[in-house]
Amino acid sequence: MSNLFQITRRSCLVLSLSAIAMPSFALTENSATSLVERALSDVQETIDSGKSGSALYRDFERIFDRYADVPLVAAGSLGIAWRSASDGQKRRYTDAFGGFLSKKYGRRFDEFSGAKFVVTGASETKRGYAVATDVSLPSGSDVEVEWQVRDVKGSPRIFDIVIEGISMLVTERGEIGAMLDARGGDLDKLIADLPNV
Repeated sequence: MSNLFQITRRSCLVLSLSAIAMPSFALTENSATSLVERALSDVQETIDSGKSGSALYRDFERIFDRYADVPLVAAGSLGIAWRSASDGQKRRYTDAFGGFLSKKYGRRFDEFSGAKFVVTGASETKRGYAVATDVSLPSGSDVEVEWQVRDVKGSPRIFDIVIEGISMLVTERGEIGAMLDARGGDLDKLIADLPNV
């Protein structure tokens, strides 16, 4: 399942979050682990529900909104272009990106139908905690998934998912950057097109 996250030409760039990541205050190992366990329960229920298409993507969008720091992921995915965007563009891009993300990973996590998710441990990082999980697929193979968790205004939130060493943040920055380049750097065009990708 190493192809769950496709590496693009920009994926090799190091994604620096130091300017937008906040230090962890209320976050503990237990709260980070509990968040991931709840998220995994919702993910497993969703992928095993038999839903498809827009119904499945709506469920994944709710999961992202509930457990993930979508604004941070959106800002990181846009890279330097985020700094020059207006407040209105940032809001509209974050909304469009949330839908894009839920559709994209709704399709990909649907490949995990019948899988079992088990939390195997957690370790403290500079930004919060990394919660390790093992995903046992019906085929008998296992996939290692790490969930990066940080504190957001006193609540734990997932800000990156690393599957077999491939970061969602790095992957999305590469893919979004390529789409923005294809539109001549026009952020408004990218915002308008994201719902149709």
